[in-house]
Amino acid sequence: MAGGLIALLDDVAALVKLSAASLDDVAAGASRAGAKAAGVVVDDAAVTPKFVEGVDPKRELPIIQRIAVGSLFNKLVIILPIILLLSQFLPWLLTPLLMVGGTYLCYEGAEKIFEKLGWIAHHEKETPATEQSTDGKAAEKKVVRSAITTDFVLSCEIMVIALNEVAAESLTSRAVILAVVGVAITVGVYGAVALIVKMDDIGLHMAKKDSPGQQKFGRFLVGAMPKLLALLSVVGTFAMLWVGGHIILVGTDELGFHALYGFVHHLEEPVAAIAVIGGFLGWLVNTFFSLILGAIWGGIVVGVIFGVKALFKGKSTSDRTHTPAEAGPHSDQTRT
Repeated sequence: MAGGLIALLDDVAALVKLSAASLDDVAAGASRAGAKAAGVVVDDAAVTPKFVEGVDPKRELPIIQRIAVGSLFNKLVIILPIILLLSQFLPWLLTPLLMVGGTYLCYEGAEKIFEKLGWIAHHEKETPATEQSTDGKAAEKKVVRSAITTDFVLSCEIMVIALNEVAAESLTSRAVILAVVGVAITVGVYGAVALIVKMDDIGLHMAKKDSPGQQKFGRFLVGAMPKLLALLSVVGTFAMLWVGGHIILVGTDELGFHALYGFVHHLEEPVAAIAVIGGFLGWLVNTFFSLILGAIWGGIVVGVIFGVKALFKGKSTSDRTHTPAEAGPHSDQTRT
């Protein structure tokens, strides 16, 4: 009897160890996957506050909460099952899909830089709250819907990038890790967005306190918010180029074109061999060249897209110019 009890306890201990190891694997996988999605996360945090510009301050947090719930629905209910099925039955499709996503990131990053340099016309992303904040519930619903649509694109990138990091795991592990990543990133991003959006309100509240120290800190918060948003925008842009460029770099290597990856890896090797800081220096080299590749790749895509737009715009203008001249004689004959 005692022997049976000891055996049972041994089994329980082994099960606990196995569970702990599984949790460690999930945590490690989620950490790797989340780190690779950093570029999209930063951009998500930079973009989202724009959707609550101009709304009633009392509605800011409820709107952000609704967007966060929509983001979770995007990640867990729509995107997660689709990419798990792809990873299980069409795994070869993940690299091309990931490269499409990486190209999108490079395009977005390059477009922002070109706009900043004045090389292309600046266009505002849709921020309906600024124009329609007076329309009540209908306007708020439109704001939330627009934000969730934007989030869907970014969430696709986050989840595919995360999946690529844990593609070798079992289907169950992949599902759990991606669910953890989806929830953690959503809570982190929208928690940070809520804090950023309310930072000026917190600052104004503190500025009215009796304590000179609190007043000073409150004024600092109010003044720091525009600078923080500007910094987030810059960091998000470069992070998109870095992550997108790295996806293209690795993807081309996996598809059989080894020249780019081999070149960067060749430059990494000397600095990676340096004691203590070699790993960090190697990462810096890889990140720098990934960013350069992302900027070049994105610049090419921007050029192609704007060239095609200009071509079709010119054709449309030409058609409108010639139509009246061609239609004139016919119209006169019809009237006679």
